[in-house]
Amino acid sequence: MAVGALIREAEFGQSKADCISNMSIALKEANETEYWLDILNDTGYLISHEFESMQSECKELIAMLVSSLKQQRNEI
Repeated sequence: MAVGALIREAEFGQSKADCISNMSIALKEANETEYWLDILNDTGYLISHEFESMQSECKELIAMLVSSLKQQRNEI
C-alpha cells in the first residue's frame, strides 16, 4: 500500500504545498484501496469478518487523511 509511504514522504515535504500534495495522493490511494476491498468482497474473495475489519480500518484512515488535509489547508 502506497498510502503509508506517501504519508511518510509528506512528513518531510519541501514545502507546505508539497506536504499537502503527498497527503492528497495518499487520500486518493486510500480511496482506491477501499474500492478494491469492495470488489474483493462483492466477488466473495474475502470472508465477511475480514472485509469488515479491513474496510473499517480503511475508512478510519480516509477520515484521518481528510481531517489532516483540512487542517493543513486552513493553516495556509
